[in-house]
Amino acid sequence: MAAPEGIPRLLAGLNGDGRALSLDEHVNQWGPPPASMSASFIDELDRSGLRGHGGAWFPVGAKWRSVRRSITKRPIIVANGAEGEPASGKDRLLVHQLPHLVLDGAVMAAGALGASRVIVHVPGSAIPTVESSIEERRRFGVDSVDIEVVEAPDRFLAGQESAAVNTINNRNSARPSFTGLTTVRDSGVGGRPTLVQNVESLAHVALIARFGADWFRREGTPESPGTALLTVTGRWAEPQIIEIPLGIPLGHALGLRQEDARGIQGVLLGGYGGGWLTAAAALDMPLTEDAARQYGSSIGAGVVALLPSGICPLSEVSRVVTYLEGQGAGQCGPCVNGLAGLDLVMEKLAFRPSSLHGGVSTIPGLCDLVEGRGACRHPDGVARFIRSALRVFADHVELHLSRGACRGNTAPMLPVPTRPQSSQSSPLRPVVR
Repeated sequence: MAAPEGIPRLLAGLNGDGRALSLDEHVNQWGPPPASMSASFIDELDRSGLRGHGGAWFPVGAKWRSVRRSITKRPIIVANGAEGEPASGKDRLLVHQLPHLVLDGAVMAAGALGASRVIVHVPGSAIPTVESSIEERRRFGVDSVDIEVVEAPDRFLAGQESAAVNTINNRNSARPSFTGLTTVRDSGVGGRPTLVQNVESLAHVALIARFGADWFRREGTPESPGTALLTVTGRWAEPQIIEIPLGIPLGHALGLRQEDARGIQGVLLGGYGGGWLTAAAALDMPLTEDAARQYGSSIGAGVVALLPSGICPLSEVSRVVTYLEGQGAGQCGPCVNGLAGLDLVMEKLAFRPSSLHGGVSTIPGLCDLVEGRGACRHPDGVARFIRSALRVFADHVELHLSRGACRGNTAPMLPVPTRPQSSQSSPLRPVVR
């Protein structure tokens, strides 16, 4: 099959009715997967420049090479679609509507690494679709490796790679392991070397295997090739999922100009472990991980949230911090005590600023006490979220301290789960551009 041109890529073939593509529809869209895979495919991943789209944006080829292989312990592949980030819906869309693209990528990873098993780690709402797709593939003898499904708990940290492994091992479900010298790539599921790869990354792998690294690099920039899925909140009446080339200005991707920045108080990039940017900076910023990090943020899980005028940004930040404090693993001081302290001061700033003696001067120090000290990176993400909010919404902070909390009954904007996320049965509607 000829390599497709332009965009959409991952979202091509979606039928618009929200149902999963069948195996026949999938093959008609993309052609059959390669008959076999070998370790040489990792070289092709290196040439493609693909980076992981689950949060860390680490080069996929380098990650695959780091999986320890031995004669006695064959690796295990985990297709990670937990998506504990409340503001993201892209992974949910992939596992609900494009499961065969994800399964193709996972099976290709197994072939390249000589893995003995593939485990799909997804919320309960996606299990019927994924299991039906696996059975469909079994009937036609598509895969040479066993595939099984494990339910991802409804927790913010469920998708962290060691937390996913602990869930699969039925030990400390959805709780990350302490940072140490041994990673899951050395000893993960059942003590075997384990590759935990986000489902969007695996979907890209499935297309690179079919059409090659040069095709993948036709979109994006030389340093940040390919496309990315974004979950966008605040641009349209409802959150939407879009696919864009990496490297284009975010404003262009969203159809916004600099004059539109006047109606946007700030832009959250990367989700609740990411950071806030001013609207002017965000709209002008080329969408790459390197550019995002220069602003103290990250593309992370592909979350973009535009906070409009008329909503108190500090109340939004406080609500999210309260949620994140409750989602901690509870296994170290920075998580148990540090996040509780940050939650309290942000609640005071948002709703009871007169009780915040000394203003916000103590908040950076509290952030210092949790950053780099936790058993996992969760406290670091909360600190980054708060620091960036204080910087971007500095004028609003001063208004709270001088005049008191905002008054009004504006409905909250940023999603904070009030019911199990796994009960959300359908993904967001994509905008195919």
